[in-house]
Amino acid sequence: MDKVLKTMIDNMPEKTGKSLGEWIKILDFKSFEKHAEALKYLKMDHGLTHGFANTIVTLSKDKNESPEDLVKNQYQGKEDLKEIYEALIDVVKSFGDEVTVTPKKGSVSIIRKKQFALIKPATKTRIDLGLKLVGKELGLRLENSGPFGSMCTHRVKLSDVKQVDSQLKEWLKEAFEKAK
Repeated sequence: MDKVLKTMIDNMPEKTGKSLGEWIKILDFKSFEKHAEALKYLKMDHGLTHGFANTIVTLSKDKNESPEDLVKNQYQGKEDLKEIYEALIDVVKSFGDEVTVTPKKGSVSIIRKKQFALIKPATKTRIDLGLKLVGKELGLRLENSGPFGSMCTHRVKLSDVKQVDSQLKEWLKEAFEKAK
């Protein structure tokens, strides 16, 4: 399990008053159909931060799959992209303990207090990196968010680990800084 995610789960009882299992039972009892509905419920009715609420909702849906399994399944048949994914994870983890890496079925959310990046294997040869960079101008590499919609403001298409360069690291750091 990802070290940051494990720490978040371990700290959950102290920070939220309940364990992950207890939160999952609450969500199972309520039986929300949409991720956003469950997220709003945990934040509004229970006062959870976005990071904890999102992690609980995500893991409640994927309770039969570990975070490692979710990532492994995303890259099945796309193994050449795994090196790019791992390079991106190394970059965001270098920002410190405030970063939470939350794998889902089709993507991986990168969260500080708010989601600031999203990693998605878009095709067999490309990862789309969504970034939340409000007010940032578009450029050759920094495109409109495309399929990410309002979850992200920009998208960078990556097909080679060499594209995880200093410019991309700066954009990730900027998105992290804005996610306070």
